[in-house]
Amino acid sequence: MVEEVQPKQRLHLVFGGELTTLGSTEFRDVSNLDIVGIFPDYATALAAWRGKAQSTVDNAHMRYFIVHMHRLLDPEVA
Repeated sequence: MVEEVQPKQRLHLVFGGELTTLGSTEFRDVSNLDIVGIFPDYATALAAWRGKAQSTVDNAHMRYFIVHMHRLLDPEVA
C-alpha cells in the first residue's frame, strides 16, 4: 500500500480594519477588526484577501493583511 504524503501545513491569517492614517498600520478601533479566517495555504489566503480588499475599495482607510502564521509557530522554517 502506498501512503500519500500530505503537503506541510502553512497556516495564514487574513484580517483587516480601518487604519488611523493612510501611511500607518495602526488600527482606528482594534475591537472592530474583521477576522476573515485562517487558511491552510497562501493561495487560499490570497483569494480571501483579494475578495475582502476589493469589497472595501471605496474606503481608503480600510486595509486587509495576510499573516504567515506558520512562520510565527515555527520560526526556523520559512
